[in-house]
Amino acid sequence: MKQLRIRIVGGSLAGLFAGIMLQQAGHDVRIYERSKNGLAGRGAGLVGQSDLLHILRLIGCEHVARVGVLAKERIYLNKDGSVAQTVNMPQMQISWDVLFETVASRIASGSYLLGRDVIDVLDGDSGAELVFGDGSRETADLVIGADGLGSVVRKGANPEDFQNGYSGYVAWRGLIPEASLPSSAALLLDRFSFYVRPGVHILGYLVPGSKGEMNIESRRYNWVWYRKVQPSELAGTFTDLFKRMHTFSLPRGGLSGDRLEALRADARQILPTQFALAVEAEPSPSIQGIFDYEAPRMIGRSIVLIGDAAFVARPHTAMGVSKAAGDVMALSNCLASAVDLAAALQRFEADRSVVGREIVAYGRQLGASAI
Repeated sequence: MKQLRIRIVGGSLAGLFAGIMLQQAGHDVRIYERSKNGLAGRGAGLVGQSDLLHILRLIGCEHVARVGVLAKERIYLNKDGSVAQTVNMPQMQISWDVLFETVASRIASGSYLLGRDVIDVLDGDSGAELVFGDGSRETADLVIGADGLGSVVRKGANPEDFQNGYSGYVAWRGLIPEASLPSSAALLLDRFSFYVRPGVHILGYLVPGSKGEMNIESRRYNWVWYRKVQPSELAGTFTDLFKRMHTFSLPRGGLSGDRLEALRADARQILPTQFALAVEAEPSPSIQGIFDYEAPRMIGRSIVLIGDAAFVARPHTAMGVSKAAGDVMALSNCLASAVDLAAALQRFEADRSVVGREIVAYGRQLGASAI
């Protein structure tokens, strides 16, 4: 296939993977990220599943898979803080920060643009047109939607079905220095810990420091507490202390003091002491809404969706980044082997839509058993 003018909307890992792979294949690629300040420092840790490890080898970043913290086992706690069950299941949590920064360093200079807010993509037979927030426009042979949960690109392929479905619960998240966790909560360290009861689900694990530090006292503890929230209360849940409402989450720094104290009081009442102390140690937790989405179509005539823009994987699956990596490798292979763009996109959709639907179903199944 001839060299294509490809524009990618969304500059997180899915967009970066796509940009690097397609630049390596000789295409003219630019990535547009709406954030003005970039995405570094937004992650904690992730599990290195097979598709992620494969794409890291393909782009020359396989060494980052060794920057992580090993959880030697899984434990399930009783309410009194004792261990109810131990499972021999070692697992490595790779540093998201180091992964992102290393992958970003592989993109060609000048092809990753921050502060470029794409507000619409118009699909066409011989190309697509991007519409930016400042009123400017640009055409491309192919537009890749790597813009995640709030994708604006997916509407171009699915104009009648592009909205996410709310699951009925959210994830409160904390990420604290290991040193700030009291010694009486030391049981949580070096293992993947859970407390699960009907309507209650919290888990936690160590991740590297923000620069990939793996030594004791420089690591961070990441906890996730899933909590039910009625649909009617979701807007209030995502409204920050300045009365600004966010669409899918409440970022760090947005929680008011009274809501923080209410969370801590709930933790002391509901959770084992170790987890209550971990919640107490987080000065500014965030809240992530848990949503589902299955794209009826992953492709248009000159549009293709990858990652969470196409299928939203609930965090229980730990498969979001790996799924995006699989999408990118499949798209790259299809573009390299098909006779034309239409054939490549059709082959890609036939391959990856099945995988996406299976992962969404798996996430729903895990969610139903989790809370």
